[in-house]
Amino acid sequence: MKEYKVESLIYYSKFTADKKHILKSSSKDIQAKLDEYSKEGWRLASTDVETFGVGMYFYLYFERDLK
Repeated sequence: MKEYKVESLIYYSKFTADKKHILKSSSKDIQAKLDEYSKEGWRLASTDVETFGVGMYFYLYFERDLK
């Protein structure tokens, strides 16, 4: 049997000359979440991204065996 967990991260666009500012900041945060969850035995099962206006919503879906 498995248990599941979802983590959502939201990033908003801002006025900047750097077109990749969301990519840069989200990569650091997502890596931190991956490290945090993997220490607790979670495995990344799936991801999803949605845009809404000036925001980007990243969803990380984790799973692990029930203890």
